[in-house]
Amino acid sequence: MMLKLENKISSWAALGAKIDSLCNSEAADPQFNQVLIQAESQNGWFTKEQVLFALKAWSELLNSDNLNNWLSSYDIVDSTDKTVAVIAAGNIPLVGLHDALAVLLSGNKLQLKLSSNDQVLLPYLLDLLIEIEPAWQDRIEIRKDEVKDYNAVIATGSDNTARYFEHYFKGKPHIIRRNRNSAAVLNGSESEQELSGLADDIFRYYGLGCRSVSKLYVPHNYDFDLLFKAVYKWKHLLEHKKYENNYDYNKAVFLMSQFKFLENGFFMIKEDERMSSPIASVFYEYYDDIDELNDQLREIQDQIQCVVSSAGIANSLAFGSSQNPGLSDYADGVDTLEFLLKL
Repeated sequence: MMLKLENKISSWAALGAKIDSLCNSEAADPQFNQVLIQAESQNGWFTKEQVLFALKAWSELLNSDNLNNWLSSYDIVDSTDKTVAVIAAGNIPLVGLHDALAVLLSGNKLQLKLSSNDQVLLPYLLDLLIEIEPAWQDRIEIRKDEVKDYNAVIATGSDNTARYFEHYFKGKPHIIRRNRNSAAVLNGSESEQELSGLADDIFRYYGLGCRSVSKLYVPHNYDFDLLFKAVYKWKHLLEHKKYENNYDYNKAVFLMSQFKFLENGFFMIKEDERMSSPIASVFYEYYDDIDELNDQLREIQDQIQCVVSSAGIANSLAFGSSQNPGLSDYADGVDTLEFLLKL
């Protein structure tokens, strides 16, 4: 059975409503509660708090208005005979769902290779989608072994795995995503509310996502006490054993290396030119001129997923919004739908 675009949209919107219902009464659905338990058992970073945040974000995105607005600028076909292999990452909950959504709405078949770190959540949601619209059954294949018989590939991984992907998939149309990090630019005049939002940008998903802020740009003589005050609401992360172990380890490395750094008992900041900082820390760098900094950021844009700021940085996001991307906020700035529709 071929699905018309309006049926595709209505089924995904129904999935969004179903997710919202589950999140608001998770205890009332034993299967959903078991999925949350299994997800954390398989991946200690996928705590109930973090998974529910991701699910609630998706429930807000998946409605008819958002989906229609997103697709309105594309020439969508109802169905193709092409199969797209999606090799999903597993660093944060449901990070592969956007690619799955784009593949299916573009009319292609989905062959999903799950990450070893996220083998519970995506199959559960896709099963719910098939319950809502059984016609999806023939358009979705989930694989735990290697992908095969595909026409194109979307693969997400580290810089090391990206080199392997580039070689392995060189004969097929592909999108290969590498490591990226996000940054914040401060000027010292940020409000308490803005800095509170920045804390969310830093600590959501324990800093493991490409949209997690791992680098700060600050003016000389910046008062870091303002930042430490704002992040204190996230001190409960130290109760999480994996976070505590990373904090202790990275603090020991900083101390043994005789690095200069500031810390508050659960979080560290260190002056460093690199973009990617260890868990429980961020790096910072001083700047003199905002226009020069804009130029500097443009030169390294292939390393940056997004920038949060209110200091006049080009294409920056509001503080507190980095972990809430919209449907058209494509990873690495590559238009996934445009790629899929040209296959």
